[in-house]
Amino acid sequence: MFFYLTKKIAIPDKVKLKCISWNKEQGFIACGGEGGLLKVLKLETQTDDTKWRGLAAPSNLSMNQNLEGHSGSVQVVTWNEQYQKLTTSDENGLIIVWMFYKGTWIEEMINNRNKSVVRSMSWNADGQKICIVYEDGAVIVGSVDGNRIWGKELKGIQLCHVSWSADSKVLLFGMANGEIHIYDNFGNFVIKMKLSCLVNVTGAISIAGIHWYHGSEGYVEPDCPCLAVCFDNGRCQIMRHENDQNPVLIDTDMYVVAIQWNHMGSVLAVAGFQKAATQDKDGNIVRFYTPFGEQLGTLKVPGKEISALSWEGGGLKIALAVDSFIYFANIRPNYKWGYCLNTVVYAYTKPDRPEYCVVFWDTKNNEKYVKYVKGLISITTCGDFCILATKADENHPQFVLVLCNSIGTPLDPKYVDIVPLFVAMTKTHVIAASKEAFYTWQYHVAKKLTAVEINQITRSRKEGRERIYHVDDTPSGSMDGVLDYSKAIQGTRDPICAITASDKILIVGRESGTIQRYSLPNVGLIQKYSLNYRAYQLSLNCNSSRLAIIDSSGVLTFFDLDARVTDSTGQQVVGELLKLERKDVWDMKWAKDNPDLFAMMERTRMYVFRNLDPEEPIQTSGYICNFEDLEIKSILLDEILKDPEHPVKDYLVNFEIRSLRDSRALIEKVGIEDASQFIQDNPHPRLWRLLAEAALQKLDLHTAEQAFVHCRDYQGIKFVKRLGKLLSESMKQTEVVGYFGRFEEAEKMYLEMDRRDLAIALRLKLGDWFRVLQLLKTGSGEADDSLLEQANNATGDYFADRQKWLNAVQYYVQGRNQERLAECYYMLEDYEGLENLAISLPENHKLLPEIAQMFVRVGMCEQAVTAFLKCGQPKAAVDTCVHLNQWNKAVELAKNHSMKEIGSLLARYASHLLEKNKTLEAIELYRKANYFLDAAKLMFKIADEEAKKGTKPLRVKKLYVLSALLIEQYHEQMKNAQRGKARGKNSEATSALAGFLEEEVLSTTDRFIDNAWRGAEAYHFFILAQRQLYEGYVDTALKTAFHLKDYEDIIPAVEIYSLLALCACASRAFGTCSKAFLKLTSLETLSSEQKQQYEDLALEIFTKYTSTDNRKSELYDSLMEGGEGKLPTCVATGSPITEDQFWMCGVCKHCVLAQAISHYSFCPLCHSPVG
Repeated sequence: MFFYLTKKIAIPDKVKLKCISWNKEQGFIACGGEGGLLKVLKLETQTDDTKWRGLAAPSNLSMNQNLEGHSGSVQVVTWNEQYQKLTTSDENGLIIVWMFYKGTWIEEMINNRNKSVVRSMSWNADGQKICIVYEDGAVIVGSVDGNRIWGKELKGIQLCHVSWSADSKVLLFGMANGEIHIYDNFGNFVIKMKLSCLVNVTGAISIAGIHWYHGSEGYVEPDCPCLAVCFDNGRCQIMRHENDQNPVLIDTDMYVVAIQWNHMGSVLAVAGFQKAATQDKDGNIVRFYTPFGEQLGTLKVPGKEISALSWEGGGLKIALAVDSFIYFANIRPNYKWGYCLNTVVYAYTKPDRPEYCVVFWDTKNNEKYVKYVKGLISITTCGDFCILATKADENHPQFVLVLCNSIGTPLDPKYVDIVPLFVAMTKTHVIAASKEAFYTWQYHVAKKLTAVEINQITRSRKEGRERIYHVDDTPSGSMDGVLDYSKAIQGTRDPICAITASDKILIVGRESGTIQRYSLPNVGLIQKYSLNYRAYQLSLNCNSSRLAIIDSSGVLTFFDLDARVTDSTGQQVVGELLKLERKDVWDMKWAKDNPDLFAMMERTRMYVFRNLDPEEPIQTSGYICNFEDLEIKSILLDEILKDPEHPVKDYLVNFEIRSLRDSRALIEKVGIEDASQFIQDNPHPRLWRLLAEAALQKLDLHTAEQAFVHCRDYQGIKFVKRLGKLLSESMKQTEVVGYFGRFEEAEKMYLEMDRRDLAIALRLKLGDWFRVLQLLKTGSGEADDSLLEQANNATGDYFADRQKWLNAVQYYVQGRNQERLAECYYMLEDYEGLENLAISLPENHKLLPEIAQMFVRVGMCEQAVTAFLKCGQPKAAVDTCVHLNQWNKAVELAKNHSMKEIGSLLARYASHLLEKNKTLEAIELYRKANYFLDAAKLMFKIADEEAKKGTKPLRVKKLYVLSALLIEQYHEQMKNAQRGKARGKNSEATSALAGFLEEEVLSTTDRFIDNAWRGAEAYHFFILAQRQLYEGYVDTALKTAFHLKDYEDIIPAVEIYSLLALCACASRAFGTCSKAFLKLTSLETLSSEQKQQYEDLALEIFTKYTSTDNRKSELYDSLMEGGEGKLPTCVATGSPITEDQFWMCGVCKHCVLAQAISHYSFCPLCHSPVG
């Protein structure tokens, strides 16, 4: 931080000033003095020139008003910025509140207690309340509108100071005896403040100032000290809050008269005079401190006695009341900032966030990237990268050096155990130094590497890339440094105060004035130089031959590191202090391309030096970003940080140095020959380039070629050679216009020459496809179709890259770019358009599979299948159907394309259906696919389950009939397959037999293939018997019921024998009935209660009737058990068929009596038509 006096305003009649206060919001300065003097001044800075903004702008008094009203010496002035009021008080106790009305200050309120004098007044943070303290101990708290809120008399106490806390809940009262008492906002005493800074102090002391920063602009860091208390003896303490038991202690070594924080609580100004000052020498000084007690510098002020100070609202100026003068000093803050790759990096604090807000402002594209960084210490930049030095954690002593690119992306963080008070950066190294040691890190940035290569580099990193050296060590450069942080703990009598580095050397400055020079990259101590002052800022020129040194008081000197001179003792020494010395310097920058060129900021002027000779100064207050190509890039950081969230490009200013300005003027006014001679005398690539461009414009190709050779511009040389081959002057002129980037003009000239082809070629080079399209369409001749397509596609790409798919479609259609068109339709979700595109494509087009996949991704099965089939991928079509659960479509496709895996496909689909309890759908699937056996198995399973449930017998019969019909279809399929295999060689009977034999092999485990109709028969006879019984055909019913004895495995035995007993009883066949009851009572499935019920019923029946059958029943037995096997049974009547004439069903092969079939149109069992 640097400070320098800039302006002095004299008070008329040499009236001595007592107090001064600068309004932070509106910029008014109020000063009070003896004899009732009260003035309000205002410094106005008005200029339209961007370069002159800020401190560099000339400032004049726009207001100088005397305020009449006080008769005694004005001792206290204080502003209420929120309500634009001024409150003043004199030695007679008169208080006046002034208000601003129609451009002048007028009295609003007056108050006079007439008892005592006002010692201090303070408005609270929101301007709603004022606290006034009188010397006799009276305290009054009033509101902004003049009403008294409360008053209090503190007996036996002399008051001299008052201050509010930020939340207006605490009041501090400073006593004349040096004590500070803490009160609440209702005037109740709380506690005395502990004054640690007065330990071991004897004698009378008084309070010089109390100032409590209210945090309106945020804090430098979380829990930052903000309450400053200073005593006239120079002792000061800075506290985090009113009860802080561990404050920051400072001994300013001066007699203090006033203190004040700047606008953001980052700098405390302490004004007073030196203790050892003599009468004839000016002893007024202002010292500046951080909230942590670190001294930032000292400003010497002329005059006899300084009485007050006040900061300007932006913290860039300070007003000092000395005798009968107001002195103004400019402050050049130590902003946390840097410049890398057209990017300005700067940091600021916000009231609502504890972190620093770091902005990476790309000045070329006017884009900004914001990062929030905790505990930021500094920002250092070099080339394309920057280093953010931060605290790792509040409770942890570690620090982090974060390597970032120009948009703030962290690339590589390094944790270090030393405090990085000073950081330097080169293209290969980062050097961080504490007061005792310095750490070097050879960083590596992968620019265009794959992730794998980056990982390999990370793995191959060795310890040797990070080293630490103590400042008192003498490293030899043989890689003897190690990463041993114990070195950092060792103290030193001569701490480090500044560092700088180039690619070749590292310079370390020490507080004694010693400069140590080390080699890089292998750190070895080469040389020590002795200076008689302490360096604050160091900077090396581009070839590391000269070192610029700015000391803490702003004096700039230069040191030649390699010069060999003879000292006063006659010995030859290395290094010479050059004769140039400048004062009030606060920034400097060497040119990157010339070791003798540098720019420096002295007060509000920028000087450019060549070989230590200055050019005329430029008025500016910008910080220098870059000096290259005879141009200085400067940034008005003061202006940017007034509104850091909205940086404006106008605040980045370019200055040309004199040789560039002179060369340009010579070319424009005198001519190329004279300018060429001047540039030969003052050579620089930028000047040769300027000459080459001027020669080109005048088509002086010889001079242009020579100039391009001097500035080593191969492209320029080639361009001049090409121009030489052109015959037409107008064509040459047009090419030159294009070379200088005036493309609109060049195109117009081509079109005037009727060379539309060259105009199109120019736009093609520029990639301006919109203009290419316009030129192709507006031309009279026929446009090249391929070029038109290319232009349409490129325009479509432009829109597609910006995700404007609808616009892109229009151009892709015209450019017939089917691939990108498909992508656009997909992104637009225009599936109809995508389908139409697929239809329009020829078969086996390479895009069809991709389109099909797009349909698959959105679940459009039919369209996907169509696309896959069109490109000859039925397998993919089937897979799609399976993926989208369109199994019937999958099976159909598999059948149509004779795929081998249809069986596995069916099994998967069937299992899918069965998982969802869709058994009937699975049966239908198998049936359609001619897998009759699998279908029959599932159908039998359903029938069995239904039978067990006790469902209606008719439904169960139907299910068994369906099962049996599927088995019959299976038999037929097997016969047909064998018939196909036989190919006519054998007879039909043989092939059928072979089919049955194959069936036999396949179905040994399946009971229902041979006895497919048993289930249907069982339930058919069960239903028939009951129908006959209820219709009164009891004998017939008994015959039918007899057949059920063979189906105990299908129908429960209890139901069979219950029906048989019922039928027998009805037809008076009590013998059969008795057998049925015996069977029932012996069934194990019945419970003892049920058996007892049957026994009781049997007892009831057979006590009335004898258990014998009539003679017909014996006949039935003989008929039923006839000969070698059973007689066929008529499925219509349930009777045995004993006649030769009967009808047999062609489907189920069951028989019906000849006389009974005439009553039926369908088979009674399987319901197939009677043929």
